[in-house]
Amino acid sequence: MASHRKSRPTGTRVAGIRTPALATAALTSVALLSQSANAAPEADDKPSLEEVEKKVDDLYRQAGSATEKYNAAKEKTAKQRKRADALIDDVAKRTQKLNEAREELGSFASAQYRTGAAAPDTATFLLADTPQDYFDQTQLMDRMTGRQKVAVDDYVTQQSETMKKRQEATESLETLTESQGDLKTAKATVQRKLADARELMSKLTAEEKARLAAIEKEKQEEAARKADELARQQAAQQQAREEAAQQQDSGSSSSGSAGSGSSTSTAPADSSYATKADKALAFARAQIGKPYVWGAVGPGSYDCSGLTQAAWKAAGVTLPRTTYDQVNAGTTVPLSQAQPGDLVFFYDDLTHVGIYIGNGMMIHAPKPGTYVREESIYYDGESSIHSVVRPA
Repeated sequence: MASHRKSRPTGTRVAGIRTPALATAALTSVALLSQSANAAPEADDKPSLEEVEKKVDDLYRQAGSATEKYNAAKEKTAKQRKRADALIDDVAKRTQKLNEAREELGSFASAQYRTGAAAPDTATFLLADTPQDYFDQTQLMDRMTGRQKVAVDDYVTQQSETMKKRQEATESLETLTESQGDLKTAKATVQRKLADARELMSKLTAEEKARLAAIEKEKQEEAARKADELARQQAAQQQAREEAAQQQDSGSSSSGSAGSGSSTSTAPADSSYATKADKALAFARAQIGKPYVWGAVGPGSYDCSGLTQAAWKAAGVTLPRTTYDQVNAGTTVPLSQAQPGDLVFFYDDLTHVGIYIGNGMMIHAPKPGTYVREESIYYDGESSIHSVVRPA
């Protein structure tokens, strides 16, 4: 008997559904288009050169911030270690004195044992949990001789002070451990940020690196132009001040010749700051060409705050170690009134500092991979300048 079943249409089965050959071809086309669409974002995922530059700059800034935290942790750790060492030495000395006091009391107990004396019971005193426990339960002090009382008083004092110093030493060591942990964390953060920046730069082609260098050159030219503008502005202000001073001197002389019997003059400018600033700048100039190394304070390398601290130390002025503290170590002045020697701070988080040399220029240790150099204070744009501080 012939079969009455209909023949199956040609085609393929997709997800359990029979499809004709035409539909199969259409699905194939869709699949190919889908693959192309999925492949396109992979090519577009590569960041632009501008994005790479911004990311690298951000990483260096983050590394700078972590460096200042490292500097603060390192300084705190050094101080804490010094304090802990001093407390441990003090505890050792007090323990020795306590042992001597205990030996003296022991000699009284031995004498009582040899003579059979019943009072005062020094041996019982030494076996008590604390001297006060024994005093609370007996009338020992009433039965002691003068010499014995002095020995007990000394023992009680030495024991109390030794216990107190031991507690202080324990707390100091705990704080030292915390500081060492902060130091380790900050160091790891710096290293990670710098490694990320180097990895980004390593992925650039030679052509992209050349374009990036061209962009940097344009930024430097703009920074130099802004520095020239500031130099002209400061020169005009200085001229105006000198003219005002001359007019004041002239008026004072006229008033004096009219028979007023007195004359006034403009107070001389503070030469003390200028003298110190000259010494600080001379030191800073001598460091030009030395490498930036984060956490370094010289003499072979520096980070930004390490350089400013060392420069002003050469002028006899002690600055704190970090940018966060240096910004508070002087008087804030307007940028238009900046003088050679002033400290110029950058970014809202105060992660960079340079020493002003005049004419819109400064000496600073920029970042890893660079060297101490003279550069416009506008090297990273006008908006990056946070404040100017006169430290002496």
